[in-house]
Amino acid sequence: MAAITEPLRGLGVGSAAATGPVARMAARPAEPSATARPQGDPAHESARAAAALREVARELARRAAVARDELGRADAAEILEAQVLMAEDPSLLDGIGERTAAGLTAERAIFETFAQYRDLLAEAGGYLADRVSDLDDLAARAIAVASGVPMPGVPEPAEPFVLVALDLAPADTALLDLTRVLAVVTQEGGPTSHTAILARARGIPAVVGVAGALDLAEGTPVLVDGAAGTVTPHPSPDLIAAAQERAQARARTAQVTGPGRTADGVPISLLANIGGPGDVADAVAAGAEGVGLFRTEFLYLGSVTPPSLETQAQAYRAVLNGFPGCRVVARTLDAGADKPLPFLPLGAEPNPALGVRGLRAFRGEHQALLDTQLAALAKAAQDCAAELWVMAPMIADEHDAAWFVQRAREHGLQTVGAMIEVPSAALRAEPLLSAVDFVSLGTNDLTQYALAADRMLGSLGSLQDPWHPAVLRLIELTGRAGAACGKSVGVCGEAAADPRLAPVLAGLGVTSLSMAPSAIAEVRAALAAHTMEQCRELARAALQ
Repeated sequence: MAAITEPLRGLGVGSAAATGPVARMAARPAEPSATARPQGDPAHESARAAAALREVARELARRAAVARDELGRADAAEILEAQVLMAEDPSLLDGIGERTAAGLTAERAIFETFAQYRDLLAEAGGYLADRVSDLDDLAARAIAVASGVPMPGVPEPAEPFVLVALDLAPADTALLDLTRVLAVVTQEGGPTSHTAILARARGIPAVVGVAGALDLAEGTPVLVDGAAGTVTPHPSPDLIAAAQERAQARARTAQVTGPGRTADGVPISLLANIGGPGDVADAVAAGAEGVGLFRTEFLYLGSVTPPSLETQAQAYRAVLNGFPGCRVVARTLDAGADKPLPFLPLGAEPNPALGVRGLRAFRGEHQALLDTQLAALAKAAQDCAAELWVMAPMIADEHDAAWFVQRAREHGLQTVGAMIEVPSAALRAEPLLSAVDFVSLGTNDLTQYALAADRMLGSLGSLQDPWHPAVLRLIELTGRAGAACGKSVGVCGEAAADPRLAPVLAGLGVTSLSMAPSAIAEVRAALAAHTMEQCRELARAALQ
């Protein structure tokens, strides 16, 4: 294989740069032979496969406990716990048992059983298709254990390194040691992939969707520039120095403190996206002025029954207490056919991303789940100093919005809004804003739907672009409606974390930006460097 000498390009994450030697993810075991036959009886093979799955589940549960109890990363723990549930699914053992009874080895039976479920999820599309990588990771780990070799995972070289992988599985990213991992490069993935979100949240440079990344030889020195979206093998000292100087200059500009505002003093609130109480400390430390997106799914994922009203209220209170006097925007449960839960049976759909999800899942026989959550949020807010705002996802128009506002008001909630992530909601922004107290643009889904490009497909990563004029036009329509109605318009998608895009969004009429805490400093500095009129000029140019 010829050595790579030219820079590789992908989708950059963050604005930092790092240099170091390549360390590649340990390879997954090869596909087990379809013709090999076991030495022992079928029962023995079935038992070997079951033991391998138990070992994988134990290891993932151990990692989840470390993530939750030692690292305080509840979000990572929940992802791993969901994988444990997958590994313990009785239907997997049933499928493996059928295949070993037909004469397959434990390894091959594991491979074929997981492949069957993999195909089903891939065909479903949307969120379910994103779980394909989780299944692939579980299958690889179980096959490795059954084969008597180490599970695949992150390498552990003697010196700090640049991690290069096809993509990263949740089990790998949850305990990633960022004192040793200088940067991350993946061949697959897009700007909203698990790897990209992890890198952005934890402030490390990354480039994803890099064609040819796996051709980088072990130990090759590379320069990873998140701002430029490049991976340069054998960088010269001058190139390294220039990248580091740019990164340091960006770090210096990020020393601006205080609330978000433009150079001429127009306030743009800088808020944090959080996934549970474990994220509060980082948000406060980063100077977040509140929470623009509190994802409440952490209480529901991995549970076979819905959490009680009191359990929910206690968890919500833990977040609210972390932001006295500040806005905390809680999004109601974003689940449905694309994010299935055991207690929310909605059935299979040909295109779950366009199906019964978000608010749609709770208008009908499952409305009690929404009512319990709204009651719990109202109870949590009663004795807290934070200002609770509540919004619902997947709202299509003002009629959806009015229905949700009525439900929330009946539970005593005062400030009620809507997510704008469906193009029809942006096109009907003014009547929609007349029905609610505020809106928040979910740019990840809004971009997906506007450009008809599945955000989970790495091959379409270039279309997951919030800079696209069509997406910016939808944001502009919403911003204008917000100004006309005198109501808040926020952005809580990944676009809010882009310091280059922040002035454009402000110029389009956005009044708050919510992002991973690690992005707040740079976004604050970017806004402070532009007057509002300059922001509007940038917006006009971007719309062209």
